[in-house]
Amino acid sequence: MSAEVIIVGAGVAGLCCARQLQRAGVQPLILEASDAVGGRVRTDYVDDFLLDRGFQVLLTAYPEAREVLDFDRLDLQPFTPGALVWTGRRMERVADPLRCPDAILATLFARVGTLGDKIRMARLRGAVKRGLGEERSTEQALRDFGFSERIIDTLFRPWFGGVFLDRSLAASSRAFEFTFEMFSRGETAVPLGGMGMIPKQIAEGLPEGAIRLRTPVASLTEDGVRLGDGEDLSASAIVIATEAPVAARLLGLPPPRGGRGVRTLFFDALEPPVHEPILVLDGTGAGPVNDLTVMSEVSGAYAPDGSALVSTSVLDHVEVDGDALVRAVQDQLVGWFGESVHDWRHLRTARIQHALPSQTPGAMAMESGRDGVYLCGDHCDRASLQGAMVSGRIAANAVMRGFSA
Repeated sequence: MSAEVIIVGAGVAGLCCARQLQRAGVQPLILEASDAVGGRVRTDYVDDFLLDRGFQVLLTAYPEAREVLDFDRLDLQPFTPGALVWTGRRMERVADPLRCPDAILATLFARVGTLGDKIRMARLRGAVKRGLGEERSTEQALRDFGFSERIIDTLFRPWFGGVFLDRSLAASSRAFEFTFEMFSRGETAVPLGGMGMIPKQIAEGLPEGAIRLRTPVASLTEDGVRLGDGEDLSASAIVIATEAPVAARLLGLPPPRGGRGVRTLFFDALEPPVHEPILVLDGTGAGPVNDLTVMSEVSGAYAPDGSALVSTSVLDHVEVDGDALVRAVQDQLVGWFGESVHDWRHLRTARIQHALPSQTPGAMAMESGRDGVYLCGDHCDRASLQGAMVSGRIAANAVMRGFSA
């Protein structure tokens, strides 16, 4: 069997690559190892709960997302612009004063930094559009901007530690600038039916038969790919749209360093510990939980009537696992919300070993090193939905240039 273009992987990048190729008049064939599209952007259905694979959100200011997605059909459910920060004694509210004027006083008096830090936060909105100077770590860029150690530790480490899956804030200041601007310019939201609705919507625009599920690719051949069952498929071009470790294996390259993992623990609570759609951050760094959200407060579809879905994120530096991790998470949250946390029912722990690629300053994107073989994925651009979508479009355009050469 042959195809014009074979795309390995039906994640967001691969789907966007196929979308762009189809618009150019090329019919791609997507080979996906799992049972559904989406890659790391999947939503599982467990006991009438919607469980996104990891805490994921859509920033509506993403330019590529605005081009690719129909936001109205996704029925986006927004978060409150801000966060609740646990400081060890109480929850402190930090909000965007331009969008939450009622929270200005609470934000000014929140014990997550100095008054000067709050003024710098307002200045930061404009500064990231111009750029914060030479590329360096996010941590260093924040210090150079004048932020105190207190606000860096209490707010930025859990907030962007959750975004970059690294509380050390070693990610590039370029990644921080872009992401902070996106937070400032638009809403943070999830589709009513879960994040998995995003890849499903993109896939709907592809012709029937364009995607083959449960079709793992074992290796590349001289003129195509070899499937797990031994079948060979030929193509004029191959696009590898998998996560970086799988791409490296198919290309015969060493596995990439610096990838970040995350574990998301989901709980069924009789009552929501927070009665609003807001991100809750651990400003102390004293326990396994980095951040928490009551997803059923963001979208009622995430939990059945009479239940609340609590999603907690645990970063890779936490070594405890299994039942011991569940106990450690609940013990930490008792300090936040009281003894009722011990009554929460643990639904699932979703572990994503390579949730994000390295985003440290100077990190280089992988190259295929083979004519007619192209790469896309968030490891080729900014590690985000925006980056995945952009990389898919860029790869498709590169394929078309190769065809016309």
